[in-house]
Amino acid sequence: QVQLVESGGGSVQAGGSLRLTCAASGRPLSMTAMAWFRQAPGKEREFVSHIRWSGGATYYADTVKGRFTISRNIAKNTVYLQMNSLKPEDTAVYYCAVARTGVSDYSYWGQGTQVTVSS
Repeated sequence: QVQLVESGGGSVQAGGSLRLTCAASGRPLSMTAMAWFRQAPGKEREFVSHIRWSGGATYYADTVKGRFTISRNIAKNTVYLQMNSLKPEDTAVYYCAVARTGVSDYSYWGQGTQVTVSS
């Protein structure tokens, strides 16, 4: 089994910053990418960002481009999401996920961490 544990969520005012962390553990991992998704109340889960494990190429949803930065620590099997200039519409539960092939098929998911941005 693979376990993903997110941390770093919380409440912040608009314009503020938060840094999310997701640590992967368990049986030997062969990851092609790690990603962040989010789900706001009453809405479907949406993609936020991914990072390719080999090479570190990144990709962002248009809604967060220029404000969020994804990074990784290979030695720690950890991915981070630095979120700056937060907006109330960023309020959601944020989930990290692991892909073992490509960047579209995510096999493992964390429990989620709440991010609340007040105006």
